[in-house]
Amino acid sequence: MERIASFTINHLSLLPGLYVSRRDKRDGCTVTTFDLRITAPNREPVIDMPALHTIEHLGATYLRNSLRKEEIVYFGPMGCRTGCYLVMFGDLNSEDIYDLVLELCDFIIAFQGEIPGAAPEQCGNYSEQNLNMAQYYIRKYRDSLLHEKHFVYPE
Repeated sequence: MERIASFTINHLSLLPGLYVSRRDKRDGCTVTTFDLRITAPNREPVIDMPALHTIEHLGATYLRNSLRKEEIVYFGPMGCRTGCYLVMFGDLNSEDIYDLVLELCDFIIAFQGEIPGAAPEQCGNYSEQNLNMAQYYIRKYRDSLLHEKHFVYPE
């Protein structure tokens, strides 16, 4: 079988950043998948599940209420727990969504109160949330985006 594109990226040199993972085109429509790499794979601990779940809930809520909500297809965690995927309509680059991702980070960092969708009738694992740790990871990620803009996958 052909190896999928994400498995061709050298994860040993991958740093936290905002990468274009892939672009898919069909019937004149382009969808861009972004890799929001929050931790350095295989060198930093993975994001714990409650924090990642909270990032997912808050991130999806923010994006689907943002000024760019019509462009959002999906936001959710990577199986390896080192980041999240953001899928958007359009032939986009990391620079095109940099400000949106910083706003997403600011929203999560400042969030207080009940996690949206964290109720038994709204989520299949509603009680597994950790806002404090979600804010820790996202604050660290935001700082990395501000100081070193990693937009291109390493060779």
